[in-house]
Amino acid sequence: MSQRVCFKLRINPEFVDEYKQRHAEVWPEMLTALSESGWTNYSLFVAPDGELIGYLECEDLAKSLELMGRAEVNTLWQASVAKFFVGLDGRAADEAIRPLEEVFHLV
Repeated sequence: MSQRVCFKLRINPEFVDEYKQRHAEVWPEMLTALSESGWTNYSLFVAPDGELIGYLECEDLAKSLELMGRAEVNTLWQASVAKFFVGLDGRAADEAIRPLEEVFHLV
């Protein structure tokens, strides 16, 4: 059974356009690492004020995050996007993922 995961982070509003551009050009190695780590149906949504909503499906979020944490390309990617985020208290964005509780799902 697949887990449906939704999470919220915050981007500095000054960097929203640059953040969107960066995600229009995600490194092929990063896309491969995400897939190999079990991330599927992964989407990011960002509002002009910097609110970022992420959604993904995976078999086991903890395992998928652990596998990504071991990927060298993820370390490089997280370092390259760190400046965009606010409120992470020194953590990488993927380390700050806290799933929101799903309260309704129409199949």
